[in-house]
Amino acid sequence: MAPESEDVSSAVAAGAAPDRSESGNSRMTPEERISALTDGLHKILEKAVESPSQWQVLLDASATLWRYSGGNVALLKMQMAQRGTDDPTLVAGYKEWARHGRTVLRGEHALWVIAPRTARLQQVTLPDGTRQRIPAGERVPHGAVDDGKKTVIKGWRGQAVFDVSQTQGTPLLVPRGDAESVVDVAELCGSLATVAGSHGFSVDVTDAQYGLTSGFTDFTHRQVQVGAWLSPEERAAVLAHELGHVLLHGPDDGVGRLYGSSADHRGLAEVEAESVAYTVLKAHGIDRGPQSATYLAGWADAVVDAEKDAMAHDAGSRLPASRADIAKSVLGRVTAASKGILEITHPPGFGGKITSADADPRLSPAASYAGVGQLLRSVDGPVMAGP
Repeated sequence: MAPESEDVSSAVAAGAAPDRSESGNSRMTPEERISALTDGLHKILEKAVESPSQWQVLLDASATLWRYSGGNVALLKMQMAQRGTDDPTLVAGYKEWARHGRTVLRGEHALWVIAPRTARLQQVTLPDGTRQRIPAGERVPHGAVDDGKKTVIKGWRGQAVFDVSQTQGTPLLVPRGDAESVVDVAELCGSLATVAGSHGFSVDVTDAQYGLTSGFTDFTHRQVQVGAWLSPEERAAVLAHELGHVLLHGPDDGVGRLYGSSADHRGLAEVEAESVAYTVLKAHGIDRGPQSATYLAGWADAVVDAEKDAMAHDAGSRLPASRADIAKSVLGRVTAASKGILEITHPPGFGGKITSADADPRLSPAASYAGVGQLLRSVDGPVMAGP
């Protein structure tokens, strides 16, 4: 029997909409659902500004679900929390779970995320030089040049998904970073330097100190400086922080200018960079909570300051202005930057998406088995057992 994936109670769990089941209509239209999810997301982010500790909670979830957008991480976290269940760890749609040999337990209600509605379009250049997009497969106008196909976002929709804890079937080996895992910090530093190089920045580990900082990003010379006096773990943390600046605070980033800059180390620019560092290291099994506390504690004040700056300087309709929109923007930017780094540094785990399990078959000593009551071992290696 298929789960009740359309039950409105899942949207209510996200704080996104009132329960309409009592009125006899337990289904939402696509437009109503996306509106409910969007409203729920804004409420979550407003709460995160009112209660700064919630920002770190969202970053913790992002370290596990780093392949998801920041908004969807927030929605998944809130829905699971309000149901009184464990945090989400591995999430997929009903059919995707079936393809991996697992079925959703009877009676389970879906979690909801926001997904794009896409269309495949063909781009053409007309004889007069103007460009046009037509549905893929449609006949190209006479004399036009075919510029190839492109997938574009046409809108948004609510998508029903389920956490691994809501499923049963073939056990899954899920490597995770935790307190018992052994992190090769030197290897992590090397991977972070590779990320810097992929963006055209060199990494200079030096005894020279820029002001009182342990690290500095020089956009003019495209160089990241990291203090040679730091311990290996501190060096990784500082390098990840500076990579947050590299990815988010370049001179051409309009939103970054609203939030501050890496040059004057102020405002949300510093919170963003440290949030990236915190998320990246957390995904690799290194908890930087105590060291990041000062940065992260200033999150709410920085959001409010950015809101005041936007109002005072009339930043423009393209830039977020309300504190909820600014919080949404920051979460989206942080999670996008973290994903760009983690896709290269390859932390343990699958980033929350079951489809990536196929692309990463590595076994880890710090592995756990999803949906497994007992793990049996043989001379040939681990034998996975479970419901």
